[in-house]
Amino acid sequence: MKGTAGADHVLLSALLVRALGLLLLWIILIGPAPQNLPLGLIASAAGVWVSTLLWPPGGELSWLGLARFLLRFLPQSVVAGLDVARRSFARVPDLHPGIANCRSTIPDGLARDSACAVMSLQPGKLPVAVDPDGMLHIHCLDMREAVAAQVAADEAAFRRMLKPERRDG
Repeated sequence: MKGTAGADHVLLSALLVRALGLLLLWIILIGPAPQNLPLGLIASAAGVWVSTLLWPPGGELSWLGLARFLLRFLPQSVVAGLDVARRSFARVPDLHPGIANCRSTIPDGLARDSACAVMSLQPGKLPVAVDPDGMLHIHCLDMREAVAAQVAADEAAFRRMLKPERRDG
């Protein structure tokens, strides 16, 4: 039973970290007023419950992979946002919109859905559909760009955040 106790400790630690993270987010967004804390605790508990349905506690992230991803994603997002703003404010917008099709290398499920959600945060590209065979359909503001190469690089960075599943036995 010693292995079960260790697994329970890891599960409890993961849930506690989630709860504290969500409560911290609540305090940042709403403020540290004591009268708001009870509702923040309820919201955090609900968030932890939902998060266990979406991302089981056994699913792990690589902190180094996450840091590398953020160091890549944030500046890229700013550059893309400035590019969209430049195009928007031009007298004659320099747009060549269309739908690019790229095959995803991320397995179907939560990981691919999460990768698409992150890609949708980048200005200029928006995943609009995914076929059952993994073909992504991405709306782009400029089809002259190397969309497939950008998506491949985004997916590679995203995959480095995910730790491989452990197989016991």
